[in-house]
Amino acid sequence: MNWKEDDLVLCTVKKIEGTTVFLELEDGTSASMVLSEVAAGRIRNLRSYVSPGKRIVCKVLRISGDRIEMSFRRVTGKERDRVLEVNKKEKILKGMLKTVAEEPEKIIEKIKKEYDILDFFESIQENPRIFERFLPLKDAEKIMKIFSDKREKEKFVEKNFFLKSLGENGAEDIRNILNVGAEIRYLGSSKFLILIKGKDFKEADNKMGEILKEIGRRAKEKGAIFELVKEK
Repeated sequence: MNWKEDDLVLCTVKKIEGTTVFLELEDGTSASMVLSEVAAGRIRNLRSYVSPGKRIVCKVLRISGDRIEMSFRRVTGKERDRVLEVNKKEKILKGMLKTVAEEPEKIIEKIKKEYDILDFFESIQENPRIFERFLPLKDAEKIMKIFSDKREKEKFVEKNFFLKSLGENGAEDIRNILNVGAEIRYLGSSKFLILIKGKDFKEADNKMGEILKEIGRRAKEKGAIFELVKEK
């Protein structure tokens, strides 16, 4: 991949040495980030932001020759959620395509020339026959069946909660508290909706419990107010 400034990239933290965080980008490219680009102000607990093996969404700050400098703090919550959702959808698509194609990556690249991945998923929800534009008819029919079966089997659980930070870096704290790999939407007035998917209700409900517990733990650590909104 050819990266450019302001690109949003899912990165893996490789190591931290002194005041530098070393990262690996999606395509295996190496990059780095100074601590001042991890978070604004004084960082009390660095591991709550970055730690070896952790996957985070960063923005390309500048490129100088082979050197790529990244920023974590300049990524908004909305941008982060979108990158994570795109990555998730690409994995789902790749998994389906593997059943009929030897090189699913090439098909995905063809799709991405015409569609944003999220737009593609919305389009095939309405018209699964779009697969026929990228695959032989027989293979497209197999993919459409897999897609249809998966859609029918998935179950959803959603909860509403209240989260408010009283700290100096409130927005930054909220962003890190909610960086739990789940679909979370801001409803306004410090209220959020979290949506969890699973192969059945029990699995989705168990995931929900674990994620809410983690959000609660992080909120307590940051001195934030976290409360579930009771269902009426």
